[in-house]
Amino acid sequence: MTGKAPGWLALFSVGYLASLLLIHAGRSVGYQHYPPLAQLLAERALPLAVFAAQAMLVLWGLWRARRTVGWLLELVGRRGLVLISAVFVLTSATLSRHPGTYAGELLFASFVQLIQLGNILLVAGSLSSAALGAIGDFVERHFGPPGGEPSEPAGPDRLVWALAAGVTLAAVALALFAYQRHPHIPDEVVYLYHARYFAAGQLAMPLPAAPDAFSVDLMMYQPTRWFSPVPPGWPAILAVGAFFGVPWLVNPILGGANILLAHSFLREIYPRRTARLAVVLLAASPWHLFMAMNFMTHTATLSCALAAALAVARLRRDPRLRWAALGGVCLGLVSLIRPLDGVAMALLLGVWSLGARGRRLRLAPSAALTLSTLLAASVVFPYNRALTGSARVFPLLQYTDTLYGVGTNALGFGANRGLGWPGMDPFPGHGPIDVAVNSNLNLFQTNVELLGWATGSLLLLTLFVATGRLRRQDWWLLAAIGLIIGLHALYWFSGGPDFGARYWYLMIVPCVALTARGLEHLESLAERHVPGAGRRVMAAAGILMASGVLLFIPWRAADKYFHYRGMRPDLRRLASDPAFGDAIVLVRGRRFPDYASATAYNPIDPGSHQPLFAWDRGPEIRRELVHAFAGRRFWIVNGPSLARDGYAMLAGPLSGTELLARPDSLGPAP
Repeated sequence: MTGKAPGWLALFSVGYLASLLLIHAGRSVGYQHYPPLAQLLAERALPLAVFAAQAMLVLWGLWRARRTVGWLLELVGRRGLVLISAVFVLTSATLSRHPGTYAGELLFASFVQLIQLGNILLVAGSLSSAALGAIGDFVERHFGPPGGEPSEPAGPDRLVWALAAGVTLAAVALALFAYQRHPHIPDEVVYLYHARYFAAGQLAMPLPAAPDAFSVDLMMYQPTRWFSPVPPGWPAILAVGAFFGVPWLVNPILGGANILLAHSFLREIYPRRTARLAVVLLAASPWHLFMAMNFMTHTATLSCALAAALAVARLRRDPRLRWAALGGVCLGLVSLIRPLDGVAMALLLGVWSLGARGRRLRLAPSAALTLSTLLAASVVFPYNRALTGSARVFPLLQYTDTLYGVGTNALGFGANRGLGWPGMDPFPGHGPIDVAVNSNLNLFQTNVELLGWATGSLLLLTLFVATGRLRRQDWWLLAAIGLIIGLHALYWFSGGPDFGARYWYLMIVPCVALTARGLEHLESLAERHVPGAGRRVMAAAGILMASGVLLFIPWRAADKYFHYRGMRPDLRRLASDPAFGDAIVLVRGRRFPDYASATAYNPIDPGSHQPLFAWDRGPEIRRELVHAFAGRRFWIVNGPSLARDGYAMLAGPLSGTELLARPDSLGPAP
């Protein structure tokens, strides 16, 4: 079979692409699904036919190689096979409205993953001796020989620096061509506002005239000012980019930095080979790259969490005050960005720091870490007081309590939990069934987005947990995953379909580390059974990583994130066009996405000589605008929900009198 490897590889590439084209994900808010068979036959007959041909060829090939397949099953063992099969099937698809639809999709999705796994086995099994020798030399040269190396502190080497640079460049490319340097989630719009007024040295903005014309989700409106109620940590970091006019570059740079931080941390607990494999997996992770593309909080949270973990690792070896102080400051920053993630990291690293031995008092390092964490996190209290009038009242909770009802956005269980978002919170309140549903959604998304592998991303991790010999550091990482999942079970919302299981994002480094351990474990099992088989394992992993980068990421970027949720940067050029001067541009359509996309380009000072985008909500709003901005010219544009293909200029320039005489105001909009 040595000459058949290129053919099996070509079949895998075409078949995986075809299986991706069968998926309905799209740019609206929703989880990806395989449509029913009748719909696939009607709408996606060609990719279905390609996948069917792949399935028949793979099943034929596996039948001919059934002895090898049987040998692989023996390696896993009966108990391991049961657990791996359960995870393999149950994470292959996510819930649907009807149980029968879910069951059918679960079977089909599992079959798709199984065919791709079988195809990969056929590729690896048909590699020639020369190819295996080249693969072995490459792996040993770049990752080192398996086993034997101790864990020890080490900074990034040339490979790690190259990976970090590659991640930043890839995230920049995605931010430019897929995300278009434009916010696509309601949260991102206010993060940019928040960062810009922070960069201008303001804690809040003066309330604009006719405030109902500038209504933005996740903004608090008080009699004389308006501001974003979200925690201040991420906007403060994003403000650095906003100050230089490049806020879209912040996350790509942090994404590259996370490769360096993850490697340095993992070298504290794992040998060089394991740490290198893990950061290669992280660098190729679609989850990591798409998070580094956007304006969300999670990449910065991971940066601070990794820096804190690295500081505590150094503290365990060298119990000096500087490591405790650095770790505490970084933990405090995590809490200022995402408070619940701050709690998770404080618990994990607080317990882990107990392994440090003080020179005089045993608990001194942990006490110093705790104190510095509290000092750094306490910055939030004067910030709260400045915005809400009370150090103990957080702006975000005040916002949701006022808008949706007291306690609706709080942690814990109860009938009043939840903001009533249609389609995103299927059961009223928060109870055990919500925990089960949210866990299903996030486990599925982790299986898809973590690595973007055709076989599912959790295969090697599950294999290692089911059949491997776990060491102390492995148990610590499993505990981290469990704590992150467990704490977020107390929250009513899963995080939604934006950017994978984003509320669980801090577990990405433990996941790739345990996947690397699973890869080494499978390599060792195979090598012990048949000399040279370990190289086939590494070859299969390399093909899966390459397919994730070359097939899954471009498909996901084009299919989902280009104009995701209807958000478009079409008005960016108008906002910077001197011909519009200080015009008022009325945007007709829905608050999101039509007006939300436009308001991202508003100046934080409404009186500046720049175009100002207002939401056209009816004749009364038009009158308020004409009165408040007397002497300015007015333009009217239809938003994408009305124009159906981007923004469309409807009229302008108009005087205030001409604007009020027009009959085309839409009236109140949601």
